[in-house]
Amino acid sequence: MGRGRQKAKHTKVARELKYFSPDTDYSALERELTNGQHDPYEDEASKWAEYAADDESYVPGDGSTQR
Repeated sequence: MGRGRQKAKHTKVARELKYFSPDTDYSALERELTNGQHDPYEDEASKWAEYAADDESYVPGDGSTQR
């Protein structure tokens, strides 16, 4: 006897979950995923910044640099 009521409740809950779309707070998500840590690639980029200028003058396949 109670199966109809139980099925109706499950259907209602499933429908609410299907059509519910909360506003996403992307900054909170980023904080949660990064866990308050800094970007390790940022440190690597600063270490090799002096070589980045040399890469701009490099011509692939030439074997030399143009200055």
